Amino acid sequence: MEITGKISEVREQVKEWRRQGLSVGLVPTMGYLHEGHKSLITRAVAENDRVVVSVFVNPMQFGPTEDLESYPRDMDRDAALCEEAGASLIFHPEPSEMYHEDFSSFVDMNTLTGGLCGKTRPIHFRGVCTVVSKLFNIVVPDRAYFGQKDAQQLAVIRHMVSDLNFGIEIVGCPIIREEDGLAKSSRNTYLNEEERKAALILNKALTEGRKLVESGEKDADAVRRVITDKINTEPLAKIDYVEVVDWNTLETVEKIDGPILAAIAVYIGKTRLIDNFIVE
Repeated sequence: MEITGKISEVREQVKEWRRQGLSVGLVPTMGYLHEGHKSLITRAVAENDRVVVSVFVNPMQFGPTEDLESYPRDMDRDAALCEEAGASLIFHPEPSEMYHEDFSSFVDMNTLTGGLCGKTRPIHFRGVCTVVSKLFNIVVPDRAYFGQKDAQQLAVIRHMVSDLNFGIEIVGCPIIREEDGLAKSSRNTYLNEEERKAALILNKALTEGRKLVESGEKDADAVRRVITDKINTEPLAKIDYVEVVDWNTLETVEKIDGPILAAIAVYIGKTRLIDNFIVE
């Protein structure tokens, strides 16, 4: 496995793989990798001849009050996980490699991004779309792999790929959880022992909501209420949003009569965690 921070070296390596007739998968990450990321890499390795993992904490998707500087980083650990999972190349650029001094071009979207996380993180998805577009242009993969935990991001990337004719297959992969149900996240490291226990309320609330939907409940408000009421039983939890939306459009639904995404964002102390379930 190779590691490079240079766009030119990634392009040269991919060009060589293409000359050999090999397929290429891409797993974009912000690093501090965990079992959730590993599951993406493992699947990519199973479905492609070569796999590139990008490790880049993208400054463009962080707001001025968000945790860019404190976002956890551990490149040695990341490299070990990637090698164990079978990755071929890690692309680990500096911000200056991705965004030159007079950088002024962006990829934005005026659907799918206004609700859910887009409400409180208004610049986030412009940063996501821009950096992912750049990665697609650098690597030109056959397939790219994204986790369902960031469900809005997955929907946005799929829509962007369709809009801009990237010709890349976007593969969504299931949420990977701890044994007690907490969705794996790099931000879980921010939680102290008490907060870590409190964070279990997210999956417990979603489990109750899913049971209600699977029992045949069609009233989306009833599902929202069940999830909200359960979260509110935890004193350390502060709700950012609880939403039930159409899985294709991400628009709020009142009646459940098609594929839906139930998504939540909750502060546990100062740490904002997200989780969701999808019912097709």
